[in-house]
Amino acid sequence: MSENSGDKKDSGGPMFPFGGKMPDFKGFGNWKYLLIYLVILIVGITLFNYVFLSRLNPVIDFSEFKALVSSGEIKRVELTETYVTGYSNPNRRESVRNSITRSYDTIQQDRVYRTVSLITEDFLKFLDENNVAYTAISREGGAFLNFIFSWVLPIAFFILIWRFVIKRIGNMGSNVLSVGQNRAVIVAEGDITTRFNDVAGVDEAKEELVEVVDFLKSPDKYKEIGGKIPKGVLLVGPPGTGKTLLARAVAGEAGVAFFRMSGADFVEMFVGVGAARVRDLFKQARNKAPCIIFIDELDAIGKSRINNIGGGNDEREQTLNQLLVEMDGFDGTSGLIILAATNRPDVLDPALLRPGRFDRQVLVDRPDLKGREAILQIHSKPVRLDPSVDLEIVARVTSGFSGADLANVVNEAALLAVRAGRKIVTQHDFDEAIEKIIAGLQKKTRVQKPEDRKCTAYHEAGHAIIAAFTPNADPVQKISIIPRGLALGYMLQLPIEDRYKIRKSDLLGQIDILLGGRIAEEMVSGEYSTGASNDITRATDIARKMITDYGMSDRFKNVALTTRGMSMTGQEQREPSFQREYAESTQQYIDEEVARIIETEFDKSKKILEEKRNILDNVALALLEKETLDEKEFKALLIS
Repeated sequence: MSENSGDKKDSGGPMFPFGGKMPDFKGFGNWKYLLIYLVILIVGITLFNYVFLSRLNPVIDFSEFKALVSSGEIKRVELTETYVTGYSNPNRRESVRNSITRSYDTIQQDRVYRTVSLITEDFLKFLDENNVAYTAISREGGAFLNFIFSWVLPIAFFILIWRFVIKRIGNMGSNVLSVGQNRAVIVAEGDITTRFNDVAGVDEAKEELVEVVDFLKSPDKYKEIGGKIPKGVLLVGPPGTGKTLLARAVAGEAGVAFFRMSGADFVEMFVGVGAARVRDLFKQARNKAPCIIFIDELDAIGKSRINNIGGGNDEREQTLNQLLVEMDGFDGTSGLIILAATNRPDVLDPALLRPGRFDRQVLVDRPDLKGREAILQIHSKPVRLDPSVDLEIVARVTSGFSGADLANVVNEAALLAVRAGRKIVTQHDFDEAIEKIIAGLQKKTRVQKPEDRKCTAYHEAGHAIIAAFTPNADPVQKISIIPRGLALGYMLQLPIEDRYKIRKSDLLGQIDILLGGRIAEEMVSGEYSTGASNDITRATDIARKMITDYGMSDRFKNVALTTRGMSMTGQEQREPSFQREYAESTQQYIDEEVARIIETEFDKSKKILEEKRNILDNVALALLEKETLDEKEFKALLIS
């Protein structure tokens, strides 16, 4: 599955004077908060200028100023248009040095007195009579500079601080200035470059969404006949299958605005925030209709309320209730379509899934063989491939991979090619990338004891030989005793085709293959080891599911013995309650039947390996010598 990175976010909105986007204050309530903060800021600066700055040089009465001159306290005066400032030190240089050195012991501290300017000829004569030196100082531009330092710079400082605080609080997810605003990523009309051609492997899902695109493009033909497009479309599928990509492709094909938001973005620690964000989201969407609202991970807010009787998260329930109300509150002909995605449809509230809300559920499943090949072709377009690369083989080996997994395979193969110093990607790079994803990193430096290495070789050979002689088993592609991840060795099988239904004989065959490793270990060393712990766990799970889930036991034929329960309302619970509905004797039978199946298959596989002991030895010796065997080398050993 491919995804273009050309989608652009809406970049409109006012900007800060110092860079950065200003928070989007919409609605009277948010502007009210902003005005309150501005009033507080202005009042604070006014009080600061009045109280703090005025105390630096307090203004005294003019008569008191003259008395200080007469007493000889003031020896020097500076005259301006606004104030008359007197100094106790007659020497200006000495005053400056005094203020710098602060030498109070040797030099008398300079005192400053200020009064309102009342400059007259009599006042100047009065200064001359008292031998006071005076100087007239021009203050051109002084008012402007005073305004800059007293108002502009403090306001700019507070704006910077405010922006910093908003950014920090916003990162914590609790911005008090936009607590009721939705956090949807709004992609403007025409900015989405994703199209249906960029999506592969989900052809059936694309066909279901074509109607939505057609309605958004040509709603009149639906209105003329009286038809209504589904209000909501729920995309259901495992993680990584392309649900978000499909939603973006719908918006790109229709050429309408796209609102994207995660279900977790609605819920906060404050009660009522989620409901407010839902209202704000739908309000903006109605103004931009026709458009698409996409809610990812819907189960974050849409979980069933049945199991929350007497408790639960009230904030999440209020958010869900508001979402239900909003989905009922708009007309189906308004051009507003809701798309949602989840990988857990079983836990959703039934009210969300009723007709009139999410009318249609579209399954976005893992791709089949042809779908995987198409996805690989899309993702490998920008990659330089060697002509020998066969993407069909890669698609066969990657059975069960999602679109995101396949994209990772292509990227890992390209990285491996660069690491090897090549400029093209080869088939070997793809094989190595798949093994790296499935089994983990190769650990060639891990040193094993000779007896442990021999035991590992026989273990993997046992898996491969049982697989080779088990009917309908997938052919062996590769055997290796090079450690990867936590495994000391591994055996890979290449599926011939995708399987959607597994028979009982196939399940028993899988158990045989898993037990083959432990049997081979016992044959060569005479005892068991912990190397087969994962194999035993998987074999036991298959045997248990055969009895409890698939009804394949002799005593309980066609009976499901899974754990489930009933809710207080009589409806089946949407989430597992981990309570069984069968007797203790039935549980004892299940345990005994699982042990019987494992023992029976163990004896059957052991008999095969004893008959093929010479092949087992040859394969193990080849592994000890080469460490890795491919499909051709393994088949040659089977014939010899």
